[in-house]
Amino acid sequence: MEIQKPGIAGTLESSDVQVSVEPLAHGIELSIESSVMNQYGRQIKATVLKTLERLGVKNGKIVVIDKGALECTLNARVECAVFRSAGASEKNIPWGGIVK
Repeated sequence: MEIQKPGIAGTLESSDVQVSVEPLAHGIELSIESSVMNQYGRQIKATVLKTLERLGVKNGKIVVIDKGALECTLNARVECAVFRSAGASEKNIPWGGIVK
């Protein structure tokens, strides 16, 4: 999947995460800000990169602002931001855990 335009998902509320994506010519540029960076920073980074890999995203600027979200929430926000940036609609999003 290719990031075609800016996309954003999530909020800045407690226990949530805001993920924004935008096109980048080459590679992944990842920026993470988290209230639990010292405890979970490596896991947050690994989760974001694994989700991007699963979606086939090879290029893009990703900004994660975490407010203590669970891993499943982080996955969902990354997926949603990427789908929005790729112009996916409800008709062609693989809902229900089918995304590999």
